[in-house]
Amino acid sequence: MSRSPFSSLLVILLTAALAFYAGKSWSARGTAAGPSAPTASPARQEAPAPAQNGSRGAIAPQPQPQLQEQEKATVALFQHASPAVVFITSLAVQQNLFSLNETEVPRGAGSGFVWDRQGHIITNFHVISNADAAKVTLADQSTWDAKLVGAAPEKDLAVLKIDAPANKLTPLPLGSSETLKVGQSVFAIGNPFGLDQSLTTGVVSALGREIQSESGAPIREVIQTDAAINPGNSGGPLLDSSGRLIGVNTAIYSPSGGSAGIGFAIPEHDVAWVVPDLIRYGKVQRPSLGIEVSQGLAQRLGIEGAVVSRVAPGSGAARAGIQGLRRAGFGRVELGDIVLSVEGQPVTSDDALLVAIEGKKAGDTVRVEVLRGNRRVTVPVQLGAPSARGE
Repeated sequence: MSRSPFSSLLVILLTAALAFYAGKSWSARGTAAGPSAPTASPARQEAPAPAQNGSRGAIAPQPQPQLQEQEKATVALFQHASPAVVFITSLAVQQNLFSLNETEVPRGAGSGFVWDRQGHIITNFHVISNADAAKVTLADQSTWDAKLVGAAPEKDLAVLKIDAPANKLTPLPLGSSETLKVGQSVFAIGNPFGLDQSLTTGVVSALGREIQSESGAPIREVIQTDAAINPGNSGGPLLDSSGRLIGVNTAIYSPSGGSAGIGFAIPEHDVAWVVPDLIRYGKVQRPSLGIEVSQGLAQRLGIEGAVVSRVAPGSGAARAGIQGLRRAGFGRVELGDIVLSVEGQPVTSDDALLVAIEGKKAGDTVRVEVLRGNRRVTVPVQLGAPSARGE
C-alpha cells in the first residue's frame, strides 16, 4: 500500500523532534552534574627526563666518587717517584758474515732508577752482564747511550752513566731498610715484560732472607715482598709509603717464571755503601784480612769454609798467626787454616768471606774462627786497607 506525501513528511518531522528532545535531555544532565575531575580515566604520567651526560639510560648520572685517602696517597707517590724510574735495554753486537758490518741488537731489558743529577743510574748487575752496550730510556721517553761505571756481581748491583741534562734527572730519596717492619706497605715501580712505568703494591712479607747472587756469593738481609715483581722489574726501586728507596728489586721465586707473590729486594743499607764505591772506584772497596784463599778448594775437598792459601807479610792475619798452605816433602801440599766464621757469621764459601767483612773499615778488629788441623781456634785480626781482592 502506497503512502501519501503528506504521511511521509509527518514521519520525518516526528523523527527529528524525538532526536532533538533526546539531545537536550543528555545536555541538561551534564550541566546539572557540573564539572568533575577525570577520576575515571588513568592519570597521565610524565616521561623521564633524558640523561644530561648523553647516556642512553633513564637514570640520572651519579656524582663521581671521591678517592679514599689511601688511594690519594698512592697516586701522589707514583706521580712523585715514577720520573726517577728508567727502562734499560742491554745490547749485543752482531757482525754480518758477508759485509762484516756490526749492528747492535737487543738482548735483554730491565729497570733502573736515577741516583743523582750527574747521570748515574742504578740497576741489577744481571740486567747488563755480558752486554756489549746499553741504552737508558727516561720517563719522558728520551733514550740515552749508557756506559758502565762499576759493578758488584756479589751484590747484583751495577752503576751506569748517561749524559742527560740535570733537569731531566729526578733522583730518588733514600729511606731506611734497617727500620722496616713485616706488614709495612711497599711499592714497586718498573717495566715488567717491557710495560714501562708499572706500579704494583704489597707489604713486607719477611726480613733477613738470603739469596744467591750471580757470582755465587750470598746476599744477606734481603727484603721479601708480595708486591708483584715480574721479569723486567729487576733493577727497579722498592719504595716505602713516603716514596723513599728501601730496596732494589732483584729476583722472584716462581716455578712458572711469573710473579707468585714472592719477590726479593736488595736492602737500601747495602745499596747506600756499595754505590758510592762503584762510582768512585768501579768496584767495592772492602778492608783486607791480609789473606788469599784457594778458590773452590774447600768445595772440592767437601768441607765448608775458605781455605787460606797465602798470608800477606805484615798484615793483621800474619800478626794473628793465621797460616796458609805449606809445602811438605815429595811435592805434597799441606792445608793450613780454614776460615769458618768472622764475627760469628759462618763462612761457608770463598765468596761468603767477602760478605763477612763488608761494612767494616780498615783498622777495625774482627774475631776470626779457623780450623787448624782438628782444632777450632779463634784469633783477633785487625783489618788493613783494601787489597786487590778485598780479602
